Amino acid sequence: MPTIGSIQLPEFPLLLAPMEDVSDPPFRAVCKDNGADLMYSEFISSEGLIRDAMKSLKKLDFSEEERPFGIQIFGGDEDAMEMSARICDAVNPDLVDINFGCPVKKVVNKGAGAGVLKDIDLMVRLTKSVINGTRLPVTVKTRLGWDDNTRNIEEVAERMQDIGVQAIAIHGRTRCQLYKGEADWSLIAKVKNNPRIHIPVFGNGDIDSPQKAKLYKERYGVDGIMIGRAAIGYPWIFREIKHYLNTGEILPSPTLEERIAVCKKHLDRSIEWKGQIVGINEMRRHYTNYLKGLPNIKEFRMKLVTLTEPADICEVLDEVSEHYKDHSFVRTPIELINYHEKCPV
Repeated sequence: MPTIGSIQLPEFPLLLAPMEDVSDPPFRAVCKDNGADLMYSEFISSEGLIRDAMKSLKKLDFSEEERPFGIQIFGGDEDAMEMSARICDAVNPDLVDINFGCPVKKVVNKGAGAGVLKDIDLMVRLTKSVINGTRLPVTVKTRLGWDDNTRNIEEVAERMQDIGVQAIAIHGRTRCQLYKGEADWSLIAKVKNNPRIHIPVFGNGDIDSPQKAKLYKERYGVDGIMIGRAAIGYPWIFREIKHYLNTGEILPSPTLEERIAVCKKHLDRSIEWKGQIVGINEMRRHYTNYLKGLPNIKEFRMKLVTLTEPADICEVLDEVSEHYKDHSFVRTPIELINYHEKCPV
């Protein structure tokens, strides 16, 4: 079973990817309920933490029920990364993760996220700074390389391990690919099969069904899988994969009643954590996915994204439940949404 420092994970852990404006405590709660084994904060700017930026500090919030839990930081300045690691250390998560994978322009242009893939020596220095700033295990999330001419993940993995990184998660695309095309897991497998590599290697990219999770587990031999976009509005992906790996059987899709109940719980947690106005506004991005597969749902969805009172939203969700009570869901691979301005790393 893979271990990260003193963290003992299950035999084949399922990790919830850190996703900007998605992986907040309310979303993580419903994923944890459905079997996510290790979760991370949204990615947090090291510069923002140092400036005490309210939004960045808010992202440090987590509950004991979420453990094991990691805080993910990003940045391009060594001193800022070390100082932000010390701030993370003070709130006592289980690990600190470094984002070297976000391809979004505004991050890359600051020499952070996937922008660091153009300078491996800088990546090493930044990582050393984080290790120096915390007593916790440090892990890394990255991509295959900057572009097809610099797919240097094998070198990156070795150098990260050599300086003390205790696990690596690899998205099977380059920065230049963004989220286009099919993720290439063959290089992830090469990292895992490298006799020099002894830290856990987690694969990420395009896992959207139990069948694909099992296929990639067996084909590429990774220590676990990180799931991002496929969990948005569908936290049941974790329990479905676990059940399929253990039994070879596909679980029935969640019922409409279960979808509505989890959607309501997500809404309640969102309001509780962010306040009514922000909580309701930020919940709006999730309704489409929770209600995916229901025919002619647009009218209900338009109500959900315009109402401002929790009771009114719950009333509409109850109307959905009643209107579609005879509808049967068929589980199909989830259409992966490309959040151009978000960062599901």
